[in-house]
Amino acid sequence: MEGIPAHVIVRGNDKQPIFKTEGDRIYFHRSLTRLAAINGVSVHAYVLMSNHVHLLATASNATSLPTTLQSLGRLYVRYFNGRNGRTGTLWEGRYRSTLVETERYFLTCQRYIELNPVRAGVVGHPQDYPWSSYQTYASGRPDDLVTPHPLHEEMGSDEQSRSEGYRALFENDIDAETLAKIRESTQKGWALGEEAFRRRLEASGNRRTYPLPLGRPARSRQAEPGAEVDSDPT
Repeated sequence: MEGIPAHVIVRGNDKQPIFKTEGDRIYFHRSLTRLAAINGVSVHAYVLMSNHVHLLATASNATSLPTTLQSLGRLYVRYFNGRNGRTGTLWEGRYRSTLVETERYFLTCQRYIELNPVRAGVVGHPQDYPWSSYQTYASGRPDDLVTPHPLHEEMGSDEQSRSEGYRALFENDIDAETLAKIRESTQKGWALGEEAFRRRLEASGNRRTYPLPLGRPARSRQAEPGAEVDSDPT
């Protein structure tokens, strides 16, 4: 949905690697940067893991995010297959996405994304992982892909104070309840937000954005274009 941030996950088929070299990540990063700009998608946060990608992005219209990801998927598969002498699909179905309530969950979801390499045991701190947006916010590293959300500007009066405030967010872990909520929302396609936010989204569309109370029969739900259940908790 336009104007509302979305948490997006793209995974390799059967958890196979989608990046084998640093050059692969460079090509993917550059391609996403270009396509996002063309289609009106602002990428606020990202991480490029070996077999999946997380994004936190805001679309300017209803088709800009699907168009960007579909074009990126086709472009990257041609590149990857050509370099590795392979054919066929690279992706585990279509991408998975969930809408995120800005005031309550945006920064938490961003932390969730940038902490992915830590949860996976790849590094001990997000500062040590080069293929994420963390260093842009925490230390001012230039990154053409990243467009800070207006919420970031509220963290301080200048770049130094904003960076200090951002680093402070990572002094404490995400609590288990919130972590579970982020994972469930992503896996099932529920909106990540409080009840009023979820009901407002549902009222504006034709799909359920939160689970029915226990004991009530679930109605059929049409997934967003490009959506598929994601069972990996990272």
